[in-house]
Amino acid sequence: MSCFQGVKKMQCPKCKTDTLQPSTLDNVIPCQTCKSCSGDWLMLEDYLNHKKQLPVSDKYSDHVVVESEESRLALLCPVTGTLMLKFRISKDTDHRLDLSPKVNGIWMDKGEWELLKAHGLADKLNSIFTDVWQRQIRESAAREQFDALYLTQFGEEDYQKIKSIRVWLHQHSQKDRLKAFLLADDPWSAIK
Repeated sequence: MSCFQGVKKMQCPKCKTDTLQPSTLDNVIPCQTCKSCSGDWLMLEDYLNHKKQLPVSDKYSDHVVVESEESRLALLCPVTGTLMLKFRISKDTDHRLDLSPKVNGIWMDKGEWELLKAHGLADKLNSIFTDVWQRQIRESAAREQFDALYLTQFGEEDYQKIKSIRVWLHQHSQKDRLKAFLLADDPWSAIK
């Protein structure tokens, strides 16, 4: 049974020119689709009820090119009329899914379901909306930014060298003494 049974016709939150029509994702999960913009409105409850039936691979494919659209503007929930929140899918894409937290409804722009499948995330859709998932994306993005900054500052050869020293030092049983030695202006001054 779908969450959409008995629900009045809803206007598309993206194009606002068409009403959403009953449809399914992968012929399994009930959703509502806009014929004009090909976006899908999905209830999280329907997704969770049918998740085990999905023909989805857990393998990430970076060779598959998926054409998908992205709503940059804030969208209104077609059920409540309130603003939906945007959640990044992964660190590998800037695409964001729109969630209406009041009804747990998800708006996916044209091609975003295929994008989720290509990234091996279609069976993890509910996790995308968690604080843990979003924090991991932010931390990974910050790490990549620092990596690029250090690479620019030190140059490729020196950066690779200092990273290997850092790993060696961190794993060494006397790392505190080694760090003190390295940081001292004159580590032999106590001997003089």
